[in-house]
Amino acid sequence: MTTRTIIVTGAGGVGKTTISAALAATLAAAGHKTLVLTIDPAKRLADALGIDHLGDKPQPVEGTGNMWAAMLDVSASWEAIIYRYAEPEVGDRLLVNPYFRAIADRFPAAQSYAAGERMAEYIESHQYDFLVVDTPPSGGGIDFFTAPAHTGDLVSGKLLKWLTGSHIPGRSFLFRFTAKPMLKIADTVLGGPMLSDVADFLLDLSTMYTSLSARSRTIERYLQQATTLIATTADPTPIHETKRFFRELGGISIQPTGIIFNRALPLSWIDAAPKPIRGVADPDLRARARVNLAMWATEAQRQADASAELSSRYGAVMYQIGLISPAPTSIEDLRAMIEETNLLEELTEES
Repeated sequence: MTTRTIIVTGAGGVGKTTISAALAATLAAAGHKTLVLTIDPAKRLADALGIDHLGDKPQPVEGTGNMWAAMLDVSASWEAIIYRYAEPEVGDRLLVNPYFRAIADRFPAAQSYAAGERMAEYIESHQYDFLVVDTPPSGGGIDFFTAPAHTGDLVSGKLLKWLTGSHIPGRSFLFRFTAKPMLKIADTVLGGPMLSDVADFLLDLSTMYTSLSARSRTIERYLQQATTLIATTADPTPIHETKRFFRELGGISIQPTGIIFNRALPLSWIDAAPKPIRGVADPDLRARARVNLAMWATEAQRQADASAELSSRYGAVMYQIGLISPAPTSIEDLRAMIEETNLLEELTEES
């Protein structure tokens, strides 16, 4: 079984997680065995999926038959990464080293790399027809695509090479030729042998370089082969971020397939604004209604112009999802989001 991957990315707050779940629900309803890998679904979305608790292991979504969902657990993912690419004794040391914990918890690309690793595992398991990935928010979503290269840079960086390169005879070199007075002060302030801990950490990390670099190249290949959809709304910040995606993803040989324009106002509002308002006898109320209609028509036109400009500039297919109120509260509501587009037909076409 070949697993096709769909990556939903974009600025924060544009509905990526909901769109990812809606795509997965629609694909599953069409008979495709589908897994959605999300980062941190809101409780409302978890309720819509009928799931009380979403964990790191895929679990079936009740009432779908063909849909599974999983939430990325960064700590669990990094523990698996360490034991996969490091010797057992090295892995044991790394997992208790405070510097590694800081990188795994705070390094901007750490969550994104862990998500990419999980993505690769599910692709290689051949258990699903489709894998839908909701990208982490780190770096506005760009980090998910650049994390494999950045993680390689971390493991093979200049500092690491300087401290662990072949020209260094051993750990004692560090203590003979570095600024001992400053290090002693640092050790006193931090309450521990700082340089020794750093050196131990970097030396252990360096043993993973060859395996992790090879894995990063595999993940990059999967990213390039995936169908990438950029979610946006008409707000200025998401529009700006969408342009940044096209600019930066092109630099790493990833071409987005299309743009999902979420929460779009109906174009019919533009035509309705100048028409006479009937059935309202009160002239003041009728005047206020006309102003309100004109305001929403202007906003609908602005959104239509923004959508057309993006499509023209990048030659991208535009998929419109209308403004939904209230937010989806069931699997049926999620599927309805996608049914108004032609996404299903295009995603299920043979490559």
